[in-house]
Amino acid sequence: MADETQEGATPEVNTLDADLAAAAAATAAPAAAEAAVTAAAANFPPLEPTPVPAERDRKMDLLLDLTLPVAIELGRTNLPIRDILDLRRGSVVEFEKLASEPVDVIVNGKKMAEGEVVVIEKHFGIRITNLIETSERVKSLGK
Repeated sequence: MADETQEGATPEVNTLDADLAAAAAATAAPAAAEAAVTAAAANFPPLEPTPVPAERDRKMDLLLDLTLPVAIELGRTNLPIRDILDLRRGSVVEFEKLASEPVDVIVNGKKMAEGEVVVIEKHFGIRITNLIETSERVKSLGK
């Protein structure tokens, strides 16, 4: 009966049987060969130090020409729509922050520093008085 199956089988089935038999022999052969293998310590040449700082500097150079928006926040407040519609030239809007408090320096939407307002010739400027700690800046990324 087994002879009839082999004779009547298509060539694809015979090829599949041969592939299965070869795979079974291949898995059995390494197991027998492992018993005769001896292990030795690998000898590698010493590694050359990679110039990480130079590459880091090169990558940093690519970033140094990017421009980020910088804003100074004097303070914030909430106003009812009625008061906003009543704003005219000369209207005064009072902020929650006191005049003696430092202003916030916002870089790319994140608070990076605090400072005090100064006048340079006819222009406003900010004297940085406090840099926000890196850990605080990282915490603000999730907000």
